Formats: sequence, structure tokens, C-alpha cells
Amino acid sequence: MASNKFVTLVTLVVVLLPTIAMATDYVVGGDSGWNTGVDYSAWAKDKMFHVGDALVFKYTNPPHNVFKVNGTGFNACVKPTENDQPPLTSGNDRIELKTPGNKWYICAAADHCKSGQRLVITVMDTAPASPPSSAVRGIIISGYQVFAAAVVGLFLAIAA
Repeated sequence: MASNKFVTLVTLVVVLLPTIAMATDYVVGGDSGWNTGVDYSAWAKDKMFHVGDALVFKYTNPPHNVFKVNGTGFNACVKPTENDQPPLTSGNDRIELKTPGNKWYICAAADHCKSGQRLVITVMDTAPASPPSSAVRGIIISGYQVFAAAVVGLFLAIAA
């Protein structure tokens, strides 16, 4: 009985791991984190954000924080009222990107937003059209899943 539970657990991990591993956590600002003096437009420009990815804001609080705002709030560096949305203040905030579209984030401490501590990204609904590298990646993942299914089948045959 215990071996069947183990085989089921291994099966789930092997089959689901490739799907889970495809999402990416992006540390905003890279090694610089969420601070003043970082060019967040330059940091984001070569990245492709997709639904399921996550932004991780690493910073010191005080003085920094993170507010999710709309385009108007982003352009004017105006935070929402705390009744609408409280700031993120943990210093290690992870925001999962759940929907496609533009996303705007600011630091509302002092003049941090006006001095450039703000980020705008576009989140894509699905992966971009399949370039050769994606096609190869898909074959590798499919091959991995076939191999994993064979290994699980072998375990089940041995366990029986």
C-alpha cells in the first residue's frame, strides 16, 4: 500500500514538474533589486513576461515599498489610497502575473517614483509563436514525459 502511494507521488512529480518549471520568477532590477538609481525600463526591455511568471521585488523597508497602480497612477506617480490597496512592504514581495496586459508598479516613498523607481511591463497570455528553440524545447519536454511515463510503468510492473 505504501509503495503504491510512493509510485503515485513520483508519477505526479515527474509529469507535473516540466509544467511547473516553465514559469519564471523575475527579480525586479536583477542584483540591484527594487531601489532608486536603477533603470527599470532597460531591465525589462529584453524580457518576455507570461501569465504564470512572477515578479519578485527585493528591497529594504523602510524606505521602499511597492504599489500596483494603473497607467494614470504610473505616469503621475500617484499611489492608490490605502483603502483601495495597501502597499507591499515585506522587502521580498512576490507577485504572480495572473492576467495578460500592461502592469504598472511604483515605489511611493518620498520622490522615488519621480526619480525612476517604477516599472511597467506587458504580460503575454501565451508563449510567443514557436521559433525553432521552442519547437526543440517542446520535443525535449514531450520526450521527457514519454520517458517519465515509461519509468512509472516500469515501477508499476515491478511493484505488482
